[in-house]
Amino acid sequence: MPNQKQGSEQLQTLMQSGQISGSFSFNGTLSKEDEEMSRSALSTFKAKEEEIEKRKMEVKERVQAQLGRVEEETRRLAIIREELETLADPMRKDVQTVRKRIDVVNKELKPLGQTCQKKEKEYKEALEAFNEKHKEKVQLISRLMELVGESEKMRLKKLEELSKSIETIQ
Repeated sequence: MPNQKQGSEQLQTLMQSGQISGSFSFNGTLSKEDEEMSRSALSTFKAKEEEIEKRKMEVKERVQAQLGRVEEETRRLAIIREELETLADPMRKDVQTVRKRIDVVNKELKPLGQTCQKKEKEYKEALEAFNEKHKEKVQLISRLMELVGESEKMRLKKLEELSKSIETIQ
């Protein structure tokens, strides 16, 4: 029964403020005039309460509308911020893509460079071995030429000796 308690408290407040006269009959009941004033005051109070509630709801609706606008403005500001960031560097995505590609190529180049150095070293070693063998071949060919030359001289000499021996036999 909170409404009755509130009503009686409000009635007492109205009585204390002088809006309702406090003339009771000696038997403790309100007179018809006082009763009518109480009802009038109570209905006035209820009307004011309803007006307050109505205004409260209007304010609440305006606050909700404001919150909706604030949220929309927040979204719009976020979009604007993103656009500003892209304006700051319109080629940023392209630059990032190229930088990532450069990093990938650098990673691929490192082992290729190492392979290249290894192959260069192997090539130099093979070239050195080739040059050594070629030098040895040239020396052997020279020695062969000497031996062939000496052999020819010796054979010619032998032939001459044989030829002289044949002439002496005849």
